[in-house]
Amino acid sequence: MEVLRVAADSDVKAVAGALVAAFKAQGKVEVQAVGAGAVNQAVKAIAISRGYVAPNGINLVFVPAFNDIVINGEVKTAIKFFVQKR
Repeated sequence: MEVLRVAADSDVKAVAGALVAAFKAQGKVEVQAVGAGAVNQAVKAIAISRGYVAPNGINLVFVPAFNDIVINGEVKTAIKFFVQKR
């Protein structure tokens, strides 16, 4: 499963496009974000991607979870969103 990493300054339309492309290729995608700004951008990108695939009869949903990751030697808590078709 492909992991898309989202930052607070990520372009939500670009992330949504990448999410749809990965979803079409694999059937499910993991979106990972660290920090409130990044989580905000990730949720907006998922909402936009739902609009991209809805005309094809696809209903995207996500399941959130926590994940500890190491960034520059520090352990941070990320929120990951498992995006898949309902």
